[in-house]
Amino acid sequence: MNNTNTQQDALENLLHRGVQEILPSAEYFKKELTARKLKIYAGIDPTGPTLHIGHAIVIKKLKQFQDLGHEVILLIGDFTATIGDPTDKMATRKVLTDKEIKQNLKQYKKQASVFLRFSGKNKVKIAYNSKWLRKLNFKNMLELTSLMTVDQMLKRHMFDQRMKENKPIYIHEFLYPVLQGYDSVAMGVDVEVGGNDQMFNMMVGRDFLKKLKNKEKTCITMKLLADASGKKMGKTENNMVALSDTHTEMFGKIMSWTDGMILPGFELCTDVSMTEIAEIKKVLEDPALNPKHIKVRLAKEIVSIYHGVEKAEEAAENFEKTFSKGDVPDDIEEVFVTLNTPLGLILQNEKIVASQGEYKRLVKEGAVNTTEGEEIKDFNYCISKPVVVKVGKRRFLNIKVK
Repeated sequence: MNNTNTQQDALENLLHRGVQEILPSAEYFKKELTARKLKIYAGIDPTGPTLHIGHAIVIKKLKQFQDLGHEVILLIGDFTATIGDPTDKMATRKVLTDKEIKQNLKQYKKQASVFLRFSGKNKVKIAYNSKWLRKLNFKNMLELTSLMTVDQMLKRHMFDQRMKENKPIYIHEFLYPVLQGYDSVAMGVDVEVGGNDQMFNMMVGRDFLKKLKNKEKTCITMKLLADASGKKMGKTENNMVALSDTHTEMFGKIMSWTDGMILPGFELCTDVSMTEIAEIKKVLEDPALNPKHIKVRLAKEIVSIYHGVEKAEEAAENFEKTFSKGDVPDDIEEVFVTLNTPLGLILQNEKIVASQGEYKRLVKEGAVNTTEGEEIKDFNYCISKPVVVKVGKRRFLNIKVK
């Protein structure tokens, strides 16, 4: 394959793989992309001590821009983290202190360097939005807020939902998209990349740039990796695959994903070609197929990115040894429950545990797992799919959903 074809393939991959939407249009952006060097950024608020696989989806897209020679900025929202992004949050986020924020972001650069180059030719720059947001005075904020309407804010899904449920909306939450929008103005960017749940905030930045600097900005939203209930994988939903996870933890969590997450997992979290993913899709369409071996392939692909091929193979062997069918008795008890029944209640009703106190103790000790390798860490874990639960070393329960 000649160099021209290789560059064209890279361009098509950048424009389409994992991408949900490009505004104002993919056609406009493609012309911009091939005409000049662009300044592109994605922002991460340090609201937790580790990046997770959802962050990696956006960071991988930044890598594609870097590889094509564009200027890339990884923005750390050390100021916006003090507010907390209200996107899709049905309750107000906890306000973080500067000390908590500094502690949270310690590992971010190292974890992002799995994909991004922070030294050498065309290195990625790290910026912190406290540099400009701390300088804004009340007059500046009045000027910025005058560019938006209350009606715009109230049409946001989570605010509308909170109002219907009589839950409070605080003024500082209204200010979050204003501040994120100003990030685009302060850096004078051409492109912003983010999850598709960030479109409102990204469009605020686009409007601000147009009104304040008469400059166009392209917004690229990425598909979200969601669990069986439709909730995105992340720390807020307590279902994240953290980049700080060990190879065995990461492998086990991926093996606990639903079958519907296999194809999105390949597209968003691996380097497997889209051509090969199309072939995997055909294989998965066979109703007689047990998709477990494909999920094992997915887990190996992802774990090898963060821990190497050898560790991925080790994790697969460990998983098979620990959770293979041979380790599960043939005569385990079955129980039928309704969707979203709390696991603790089921185990107590079936006399697997004597009390909720014992259940919580076992969860705390890491002794409650599914035979697919998922460790139950949440006391309030509810059943969202059929699952075989292992409590301690010898107690099993096959839970089926009515």
